[in-house]
Amino acid sequence: MGLILQFEAAFLLLPCATALIYRETEGLAYLAVAAVCALLGTLLVYLNRNDETYYTKEGFTAVALSWIVLSVFGAAPFVLSGDVASYTDALFETISGFTTTGASALTSVEDLSHASLIWRSFTHWVGGMGVIVFILAIMPMTGGYNMHLMKAESPGPSVGKLVPKIRQTAMILYGIYFAMTVIECILLLIAGMAPFDALCLTFGTAGTGGFAVKNSGLFEYTMLQQGIITFFMIAFGVNFNFYYYLLLGKTWEAKKQAFRMSEVKAYLGIILFCILTIAWNIRGYFGSFFEAIHHSAFQVGSIITTTGYATADFNLWPQYSRNLLVLIMFIGACAGSTGGGIKVSRVLILFKSARQEVLHFIHPRRVSVIKLDGKAVDKETVRGVNVYLAAYILIFVFSIVLITLFDKGSLETIITAVVATFNNIGPGLDAVGATGNYNAFLPVTKYILMFDMLAGRLEIFPMLVIFVPSIWVPERRRKNRG
Repeated sequence: MGLILQFEAAFLLLPCATALIYRETEGLAYLAVAAVCALLGTLLVYLNRNDETYYTKEGFTAVALSWIVLSVFGAAPFVLSGDVASYTDALFETISGFTTTGASALTSVEDLSHASLIWRSFTHWVGGMGVIVFILAIMPMTGGYNMHLMKAESPGPSVGKLVPKIRQTAMILYGIYFAMTVIECILLLIAGMAPFDALCLTFGTAGTGGFAVKNSGLFEYTMLQQGIITFFMIAFGVNFNFYYYLLLGKTWEAKKQAFRMSEVKAYLGIILFCILTIAWNIRGYFGSFFEAIHHSAFQVGSIITTTGYATADFNLWPQYSRNLLVLIMFIGACAGSTGGGIKVSRVLILFKSARQEVLHFIHPRRVSVIKLDGKAVDKETVRGVNVYLAAYILIFVFSIVLITLFDKGSLETIITAVVATFNNIGPGLDAVGATGNYNAFLPVTKYILMFDMLAGRLEIFPMLVIFVPSIWVPERRRKNRG
């Protein structure tokens, strides 16, 4: 917790610098919170100087609590600066930012100061790859079990090391992430976008978040600028292992490994299918088929990567297009990317598992294994995927039931709000569509959706672990009780 607060203090210096450039007094609020985070973080680190060994239990608990603490303090400047009146709305906005959801409870983002706008977008960039991964990349943490921290925060059914040391793996991931961020920002500047907008939208694209700096979203930008963002949204949804093998692999075998990644192929295949069929379905809504392709590609890339940007009000599109967009909300991007959702790799494993069961009924003595990229998927991973899906469905259904108990609204609004927050997408349909927001929900509903955002970003189990009573019982007491 101490390290998290120290790093958040450093992150808060960006909105402070932005306020200084634009001569905004709101920067004082960010500076004050940064000072509190630095002081409290240093105190916690000083009081707990002993080396810690992180096993799965500690790793999952530490990651869940870190994201909660990060969000609680990150929301404070919004309220202290006067940009957001309600702390609930400020916390909703901050959790939505760090979890790269992009769902907003604000009715007018253009009323925010530049400091608050840059902070909203920067939380996407920090949360995209993960703050724990960031710490592992730049700090030589001891204990030898830091893989449990990385596993708890990284999206996907399994986390592997690209190189023998965890710190090197984290550095490689963040190196690729940073390089792609810089390239996108430069291209947007070349395309004529204002520097502030380019930086904010790049942060949102890189983290697959979706916070915009205009009330109209991305409607007002040129087709070239929208096209650049489309490409990078899809690129950031690719498994980062693919880029490592492709760009940093030293041997021809490493290059072949990149192109054997069935998850990336399936991900790109789904995108291509959705773009073409939706473009054909909405061709009558635009002046030309090229324009329909452009908006279809942008929206498909935005939804499947769970970014949430919009160039058109897809809430008005035909039923087929809307249904397909909702379907790919569940699928999401690749494991090991900054995107959310169930993940393409899990969907592949589920389909292969179902196929294996059907074949087993037909040929009971048949011995078969599930394979991805020519390698057998171990039973523990398959079991983990099945358990994840069961937990996913339970939380999804329970969230809908709770919200309908407390809040009023159309079933389409409530269901897609849960889909959009649980899968870290942002916009849903009806009242929470591309031109809507989450402001009308009651505070209790917003807290349910906040939990969904955190559970979706942290792959459910780290958030469930903190509700297990035995986690909070000291080891000595557990032994005595046994």
